Amino acid sequence: MNDTPRRRPPAPTRAGTLSLKPRAAAPANLAPADAAPATPAEKARDWRKPATGAGRNRGKASFPEQANTEPVRRTTDAGGDRSPRQEGDRPARPFGDRPLRQDGERPARPYGDRPPRAAGDRPRDERPRGDRPPRQEGERPARPQGDRPARPDGERPPRHERKAWSGEPRPAPAPSPLRDDGSIRLSKRMTELGLCSRREADEYIEKGWVRVDGRVVSELGSRVKPGQQVELDRRGQTVQDRRVTILLNKPVGYVSGQAEDGYQPASVLITADNRWAEDPSETRYLRSHQNGLAPAGRLDIDSTGLLVLTQDGRIAKLLIGEDSAVEKEYLVRVRPVGGQPLAPEKLDLLRHGLTLDGRQLKPARVSWANEDQLRFVLREGRKRQIRRMCELVGLDVTGLKRVRIGSVVLGKLPPGQWRYLRPDERF
Repeated sequence: MNDTPRRRPPAPTRAGTLSLKPRAAAPANLAPADAAPATPAEKARDWRKPATGAGRNRGKASFPEQANTEPVRRTTDAGGDRSPRQEGDRPARPFGDRPLRQDGERPARPYGDRPPRAAGDRPRDERPRGDRPPRQEGERPARPQGDRPARPDGERPPRHERKAWSGEPRPAPAPSPLRDDGSIRLSKRMTELGLCSRREADEYIEKGWVRVDGRVVSELGSRVKPGQQVELDRRGQTVQDRRVTILLNKPVGYVSGQAEDGYQPASVLITADNRWAEDPSETRYLRSHQNGLAPAGRLDIDSTGLLVLTQDGRIAKLLIGEDSAVEKEYLVRVRPVGGQPLAPEKLDLLRHGLTLDGRQLKPARVSWANEDQLRFVLREGRKRQIRRMCELVGLDVTGLKRVRIGSVVLGKLPPGQWRYLRPDERF
């Protein structure tokens, strides 16, 4: 037999006819039509046979320029050239002499020299641990705790009898040496001196803007003695000077603080358009003046008049602090319940003698401004205080307007408009 590989003649380049590849013979592995059907074992052996016919090399005829090209030669293990394989000439891959494995015939996988363990031949609870024998239920002895013997059940006394009270008072705790010397927190001392509020003091301390006896103090919780000198750095003073205070004539329908029950806060009125045209202050309006603006004192939604909104914690503490002594003046329109005029003794009760929420009110100055209007001057501000005071003496409040806080008066400021607190004004 000639071992020289067959070579296909090169395709003509310019003239001549194109010779087509002859149709390959039918694969040998195709069964004739009259052959007996294959057995299941034969089907199992043939499941990995390669595809034949047009389905194997589908798409080759779409490129005529590749029909007469030289096929790629494959080299055998011996190093020679092997002729290209024709379609259908690959036989089915043999699997040696191993017969088809049926279900359940796979033996157990060996692990070294250890024989396979059958299920259930050793319970988990009976696994030996060293030289200790397996422990049975109820055989665990009581855990020893030093030399103390095990206590039988029922010998422990009740909780209330374990530590009997001797009747002697407990000794008082030892006084702290940090507070016996009269020292107070630095932030509180700064508030007492009127430098800033407690919140602002903590902020300035963290930034290193506070000096005590000429030394910078930047640790929160530091304590000072009353005789020590506390100073605020120029940077802190600059920040304080930039804080503004705004006076607003609040109309009816706006709440003093946060929005509630669908009503808007009074701070929404602080806009450039609502600034009073006759504002005597030379402060230029900035959008940053709205940041951190909080009401220093409240007015009910049905009340009008002077409302203070400030960025300065010192002013807030001055007006609404627990020890605030700043006067607030109100004009209150009243109507006697039942049509009876207010008796003089009830007017005296409004001045002093009433109690709200179990606490006696501070003395107030109350007088008639006209036949249907009272003038109140208070030094405290309870929730709805004036309205509740009038109810106690048989008066119905139909209108309330705040006209003065300290030495700052509402004046000609129109409702819904605002102005800046001048540098020369003091509450």
